[in-house]
Amino acid sequence: MVLGALAALLEIEGDLEVVGRARDGEEALEMCTRLRPDVLLTDIEMPKRTGLELAAAVRAALPATKVIILTTFARGGYLRRALESGASGYLLKDSPAEQLANAIRRVQAGGRAVDPELAAEAWSEPDPLTDRERQVLRRAGEGETSADIAAALHLSEGTVRNYLSEAISKLGAGNRVEAARIAREKGWL
Repeated sequence: MVLGALAALLEIEGDLEVVGRARDGEEALEMCTRLRPDVLLTDIEMPKRTGLELAAAVRAALPATKVIILTTFARGGYLRRALESGASGYLLKDSPAEQLANAIRRVQAGGRAVDPELAAEAWSEPDPLTDRERQVLRRAGEGETSADIAAALHLSEGTVRNYLSEAISKLGAGNRVEAARIAREKGWL
């Protein structure tokens, strides 16, 4: 319903054309590869591939396609990771439709479109986690065992425990569940 409403709002703009709609990150990447849009509008949380993973894949495979993330996550950590993944824009879903249309135009022209309040917050508290610590902690927070994580990431169980221990220590948490919660609240997972 939201996808259809968003497409309808954008179609009202005379100079914007919606060329595709995807239900998940894998479908979005396939459609981008086939349709080669000027701008991809995506959310952060999606099935099969997150918006951050999608932005990185699009940047690598289709450098001419710009990415804007439209989300409910008003967290500086997410913004920072989105920009590092190759996104050119990061807006909140409660932004007015006119602001979104203008952001699409700005990004398509080579600029950036970032919510100004989030921009200041994004660099106020740096993300202490490495990419591997983030991967391991995300899986641990979803209830996977060290053995499951090790198998999925092609690591030894001892290495997984070391990554978890480092993440727990860096976040000042008491255990892996608390560390995952803290990291998720900060937008680092």
